Amino acid sequence: MARRRSLAALLAALSGSLLASGLLAQGVPPRPPTRVKRVPHAAAKSIATPRPIVAQPIWPVASPEQLPGAILPTHRIVAFYGNPLSKGMGILGALPPEQMLAKLDTEVAAWQAVDPATPVVPALQLIVSTAQPIPGRDGMYRARMADTLIDRVASWADQRDALLFLDVQVGHSSVAAELQRLLPYLARPKVHLALDPEFSMKDGSAPGKRIGTMDADDVNEAVRVLDSLVTANHLPPKVLVVHRFTRSMLTNARRIRLDPKVQIVVDMDGWGPRSLKEDSYRAYVYAEPVQFTGFKLFFHNDTKSGRPLMTPAEVLRLFPAPLYIQYQ
Repeated sequence: MARRRSLAALLAALSGSLLASGLLAQGVPPRPPTRVKRVPHAAAKSIATPRPIVAQPIWPVASPEQLPGAILPTHRIVAFYGNPLSKGMGILGALPPEQMLAKLDTEVAAWQAVDPATPVVPALQLIVSTAQPIPGRDGMYRARMADTLIDRVASWADQRDALLFLDVQVGHSSVAAELQRLLPYLARPKVHLALDPEFSMKDGSAPGKRIGTMDADDVNEAVRVLDSLVTANHLPPKVLVVHRFTRSMLTNARRIRLDPKVQIVVDMDGWGPRSLKEDSYRAYVYAEPVQFTGFKLFFHNDTKSGRPLMTPAEVLRLFPAPLYIQYQ
């Protein structure tokens, strides 16, 4: 399947220092980046059509009882993804805020029209830890976004009564370390979490050299943190999105722990022609049931060479029908 995107890395003009210097971890906010650089991804080549599925997966997954305030499976989430500091990382930063929110309204309405029985919840997904091609002062190969940026996007979400997802690309860091500084945000009722294994470089390489990986242990650590926050703050259940478009991006998926306080979505994150996106969904999401499923649509990459973007009706023909839809 055609690779999902070039790695977009935020490099800061910080008088010779990097945004990824770890200053946020010490409570000292760095100055915001003033320019954006896109870094070519060495793995950005065609990926072979996934192998056919042999075993018959069991859907729907036997899940814990739905708690009050849970979003899934009674609702569908439609999210816009990206970072305001980069037009190339997704629709969230590609348009001025009011235009972006108006476009989100349009997509939400389209999904609601095609499936009136399932209420649609709008969302913004902000990349808050962004993989970097260079180590930075702390050697973690990731840039942490300033609280002021998170607050700005949270205010946009509030304008539409939308959810806010904080998207984490760990680089050489860990899920536990990146979530620690996000706890005050994740303690808010409408703030949720996403993990991007593509940029989790457990082999020690720099992001962009190859596709990264996370294990069930990494996902379970996020579940543990979110469970604790829900319990301590009497919150409705959290949604945890895990991106995936290759088999090795998520290992030991069967060992992911289901918890009534954390609803897990495995999101098919690849881009390309419709047939390959559908094949990848079947091979990497449908074939290894976890709990709920998601599907990503790329306004730019999916429509290269004049290809049409998949419509909501086409996406809903997938089995199981995705309950989380992300636009980049």
